Amino acid sequence: MNPTGPRRTRRNPLLPASRPGLLVAAAAATLLVFSGCSAGAPEQPQAKPSGHATPTASHPPRPLPTSTPTAAAAGFDKHAQSIDDPTSTWVVVNKPRPLNPINYTPASLVYPEVTYVNRQPMRPEVAEALVRMFQAGKKEAGLDFSVQSAYRSFESQTNVYNEDAARNGKAYADTDTARPGHSEHQTGLAVDISAVPAKCSLDACFAHTPQGEWLAANAWRFGFLLRYPADKVPVTGFAFEPWHFRFVGEPLAARLKSTGITTLEEFFGVPGGTEYH
Repeated sequence: MNPTGPRRTRRNPLLPASRPGLLVAAAAATLLVFSGCSAGAPEQPQAKPSGHATPTASHPPRPLPTSTPTAAAAGFDKHAQSIDDPTSTWVVVNKPRPLNPINYTPASLVYPEVTYVNRQPMRPEVAEALVRMFQAGKKEAGLDFSVQSAYRSFESQTNVYNEDAARNGKAYADTDTARPGHSEHQTGLAVDISAVPAKCSLDACFAHTPQGEWLAANAWRFGFLLRYPADKVPVTGFAFEPWHFRFVGEPLAARLKSTGITTLEEFFGVPGGTEYH
């Protein structure tokens, strides 16, 4: 959720170029950690480091998911992790459920070796799963992806929300931008994904791109949940965002897939909705 620029229906433009410093720890052995910040134009993601395939403009048809969630969902323990602790990959944060502490910062953040639009880090477990997901999309469907945005600090989210409210009004901002302390991006577990070449970035039409369709069908295999479905706005409190994926881990993602439940609020039976408490 990145509102700047002129108001458009269900579209969130990019973050401002400046943002607070980020806490970056050593990456996991399978990830390459970079330093510095990107400054590319919004609709032109940075080129990948050598060793990655060059993005192509045409793509083969999207394949069906290659596996089923039954094995991973077997023997699932719904209470295995906390939904209140912000360090937990199952934490549920929304309008009535702020982070505690409200200015929470993840202990470790890394930059995986992927293409970025806004170069923002994420938690190591998210990075590892994201790399595998992007690689699978390329191998299975010839698709390329970029990270539109990932971790945002309390201060950065404050700036994003205030700019959206100033431009479009507070009521509108509350439909597509979380207030600071209520944002999944602040957990380091959420990633906004865009297509390469860029098409329908941060727009509802991303759902109909080859990348959006493949992610909607396959992200669960890598532990990600399409967090704000089109038919669950009254539950999640936010407009449809087919680009926003939340890492919850493979066991929970498989359980959600097997049960057909599409929101964390409904699965865990916790408050949601469109009103801040």
